Amino acid sequence: MDYAASEPGTTTVASALAIKILIAGGFGVGKTTLVGTISEIRPLHTEELLSDRGIGVDDTSGVESKTTTTVALDFGRITIREGLWLYLFGTPGQDRFWFMWDELALGALGAVVLADTRRLQDCFPAVDYFEQRGIPFVVAVNCFDGARRYDPAKVRRALGLNENIPIVLCDVRQRASVRDVLTTLVTYAVKGLGAGVSG
Repeated sequence: MDYAASEPGTTTVASALAIKILIAGGFGVGKTTLVGTISEIRPLHTEELLSDRGIGVDDTSGVESKTTTTVALDFGRITIREGLWLYLFGTPGQDRFWFMWDELALGALGAVVLADTRRLQDCFPAVDYFEQRGIPFVVAVNCFDGARRYDPAKVRRALGLNENIPIVLCDVRQRASVRDVLTTLVTYAVKGLGAGVSG
């Protein structure tokens, strides 16, 4: 969108751009925390208390202390500079809410797949989803307290990822760590777009 100044002395913002980023991964991996940590606005959360309806449906193994779940999305915003924003959309992590992913993925530049090495298999569906749709993504290993640390190369082999897909270690509670993850994703996605244009 181009915004023209309507009066002398007003600021013109040419080619304002909002970049859409998805934050995906398994149940309880830290998606809501990531969005809340980095968002400059009060993030929108659609969390509900876990109920008896999820018994036998939702896999809470490894996250037994979790009492809420995202049922639609998390939303946050970051201003990069005047006229350039990152919009963050956290996807629901449970199987029964995956029907929303196609809507959330429309127009996305790329995605962060959050992983927990204690439950690495939980991020396979997100990896498969973005690979099948050709959406650039990075894998961010959320380093939970007490969890064993693994070299990114081992995580890559376990997930069967191509060498070009970035894997970063992070702590989604730390703003600087989240910023580094998002910077890695945007750089990777834009580089891929440039290669596609030149190719």
